[in-house]
Amino acid sequence: MTDRPEARSLPAHASGTFAIGGELSVHRLGFGAMRLPGVRGEPRPSAAHEILREAVRLGVDLIDTAQAYGRSEDLIAEALHPYPEGLVIATKGGLGRGGRPDGRPERLRADCEGSLRRLRLDTIDLWQLHRIDPEIPLEEQFGVVRELRDEGKIRFVGVSEVSVDELRRARQMVDIVTVQNRFNLAERAAEDVLGECEAGGLGFVPWAPIAMGDLLGTSSTLAAVAAGLEATEAQVALAWLLHRSPAVLLIPGTGSPEHLRENVSAALIELVENDVLALEDATQGPS
Repeated sequence: MTDRPEARSLPAHASGTFAIGGELSVHRLGFGAMRLPGVRGEPRPSAAHEILREAVRLGVDLIDTAQAYGRSEDLIAEALHPYPEGLVIATKGGLGRGGRPDGRPERLRADCEGSLRRLRLDTIDLWQLHRIDPEIPLEEQFGVVRELRDEGKIRFVGVSEVSVDELRRARQMVDIVTVQNRFNLAERAAEDVLGECEAGGLGFVPWAPIAMGDLLGTSSTLAAVAAGLEATEAQVALAWLLHRSPAVLLIPGTGSPEHLRENVSAALIELVENDVLALEDATQGPS
């Protein structure tokens, strides 16, 4: 991890860097590709391609997707393959119909191999278990993930929506380098998981960084801080996450190039400690 450098010509670079697994250095403000397929899963290829290419032009070098995100992986490959040097694509598997965990070894293998085909990759830099399946022994789920890593299909492994205990148990079975949990100004129940990541040198990837938009317009303090910085509330919420910990890797998503540029520009915002304290006091919801 490095301190945030001064803003450069590429806005994402102002977020500083984090080395995933101690090896893959990425800028801490990336892009989440869940919304790329569009409304109700109907693909909008031209718009998605434009957004992805603009993200790379803005200095984004971490793109997060998943097998469960419709045509997201296909769209990434269509827009960016052959991939620019240094671009890290993270994907996820293990989520079945209706968002239910499916940790059967054959399903996890099929998800990984399907992602490899769609992304046109020989190795996935970061493959994350989308959810732990409570119906399948943990050893079976991480056993096949370890096999996929040993076969060279996965370079690094991450997990999503885990408790501290689950994270510790997973780390006994396979090296884990990132955790992706829901976390934002108003939803901080995963503070203990973030602390565990900081202590272990793992990246912490907060999903729903602005609470799916529900955070906006709910706090006069957030509005006041944003006005004082001549920024949007969403930018301030993202800047707070970058400020919160050097282990944080942001992956805000969007369906518009304009919103993408706004999100990435959050890396340019410097919060003072008084603003941070005021934001945290005003927005803390139930844990």
